[in-house]
Amino acid sequence: MTLPKIDKSVLALAALAVVGIYLFATAPADLESDQGSGRTVPVETLFRLLDAENASIRKLYTTDIVTPGLKNGLEYREDWKDKDVHAGPLPALVLRETANRLQQRVPDLSLFLGSTFPIEASNQFKGAQLGYFDKIDKNRQPQFFLDESSGRYTAMFADIAGAPACVKCHNEHPKSPRKDWKLDDVMGATTWSFPRKQVSTDEVMEILGAYRTAALDTYSAYLKETESFADGERPQLGARWPKDGLYLPDIDTFRKSVEERNSTASLNLLLQTSAAPERAVAVKGDAKPATSGASKPDKAGTAP
Repeated sequence: MTLPKIDKSVLALAALAVVGIYLFATAPADLESDQGSGRTVPVETLFRLLDAENASIRKLYTTDIVTPGLKNGLEYREDWKDKDVHAGPLPALVLRETANRLQQRVPDLSLFLGSTFPIEASNQFKGAQLGYFDKIDKNRQPQFFLDESSGRYTAMFADIAGAPACVKCHNEHPKSPRKDWKLDDVMGATTWSFPRKQVSTDEVMEILGAYRTAALDTYSAYLKETESFADGERPQLGARWPKDGLYLPDIDTFRKSVEERNSTASLNLLLQTSAAPERAVAVKGDAKPATSGASKPDKAGTAP
């Protein structure tokens, strides 16, 4: 797999993460891989790092952009891209947009936000995913497995209703099959899949960089959208945040906040992983992973 070169500023986390990676990536000969240079790590490590990156950015957007923004005159809607709609994307739509952009950069990696009560039917969990989501719904612990229907290694992480805007949207949406969501409910699971059990450390850094680029590009698209907002609705862009009024952080301010939060979080996760026994992704029977792309959901992500 050939990955695009990522701007070095986006890979600030890699400078820290690589130290942690090599603390536990001293793989024996049978774990060496020809998939890129460097040592290899279990794909579970990649999934955990991606989930930490994704969760941190979504929390930043939800708690520091959407929640205070709604209180200070900003709107966030499902149809935010439509002409004459002066609004930004809801948190789940940020994930969908990021997933679409990430797919273009790393075609082997799939990301979507699935559920047993999705607004978009294409995001309905099926097959083995239903059983693993049932476990997540009960204990909120991530699940790692080889999906025999696709031959892809898969990770599912609980998606918790963490903001009133998410609950309100799902309960009021005309296509929503469930209308009684509450804060802190498990609404679904962020679901990642990849065709190989092992990933080189070089690939880990490139994929993390590709994810962050995709997320920042998504936020940049929102800022671009605000240029068409009417006077009195258009936020001022700069170093200030919505908690201060009708403001949005510009892309540099947002990027710096992401880097400060996520670089440390990624290193801490790697250090925790290095201190624990290596865990293999669960495999049923003698099933083997696919070596090429597999079927993916029709739409990345789900409606908020």
